[in-house]
Amino acid sequence: MVDGPTGSTVPRRQLGRYLRDLRNQAGLTVRAAARELERAEATIWRIETGQTSLRSVDVEIMCRVYGASGEVTMALKALAKETKAKGWWHAYGDVIAEGFDLFIGLEESAERLDWYKDDLVPGLLQTPDYARAIISAHLPDVGPEEVERRVQLRMARQVLLSRFFKPLEFSAVVSESVLRYPVGGYTVMVEQLKHLADVSGLPNVTIRVAPFDAGLHMGVVSGAFGIMRFPCNGEGREAEPSTVYVEGLTGALYLDKPAEFERYDRVFKDVWHTALDENKSKRFIMELAGKYAEG
Repeated sequence: MVDGPTGSTVPRRQLGRYLRDLRNQAGLTVRAAARELERAEATIWRIETGQTSLRSVDVEIMCRVYGASGEVTMALKALAKETKAKGWWHAYGDVIAEGFDLFIGLEESAERLDWYKDDLVPGLLQTPDYARAIISAHLPDVGPEEVERRVQLRMARQVLLSRFFKPLEFSAVVSESVLRYPVGGYTVMVEQLKHLADVSGLPNVTIRVAPFDAGLHMGVVSGAFGIMRFPCNGEGREAEPSTVYVEGLTGALYLDKPAEFERYDRVFKDVWHTALDENKSKRFIMELAGKYAEG
């Protein structure tokens, strides 16, 4: 298990993988398992991808159908109890989009996070006014109180970068286009760009800019994505497999198969080496902030 406040996300993902492996060992497809368990196929998929918690009795039934040993069944029933734990972000459950609690929990338990962004500043680096402008534009029908709750949630996540115990190692490459979108207007952008320059001074945060004149790189094809890497357990293995997060307008993908991770890891390395180094990136950011300040 991972040390620190992980909520239920990691136990849910671990339990889902164990149950998926048991199903495969039993030679059952998702459709066949759903039929035996009298569940919808979508429910089986949500369980196996860690998107829902499970009662011990449900785990026991699944283990029986999959032919698991008594010892394995007992261990998974104990793990199921851990999926009920709630992280700090559950206090914002009223404004967390469906499924996004999974991302927040993984982000909370990650040791390192690499981001490539070609659209907006990463959430962990946004100022309140920048975040407010994005949320208001994305959700034009919600009231100001809900907007503020969502801004507060985003700001609360940023503690990961400055916490005393094991702060998150954060590396980001942002396309020049991110810096040139005047989100919220020039005044908001000046504040946002200065914040990027300031936060890049943290020992665990590295920000690079991929300028237009750097030419074609693999990120132009891939689009924005994040890679989450997790601490090792007592056996020297990652408690969770490294996971690629790709966000879309109607949902998100969590890719943790080795081939998927390796492909995105190669993309990030290509973008990283194409971008300006940290010092040049900081100068680029501050020069652009100066131009916004001039109007």
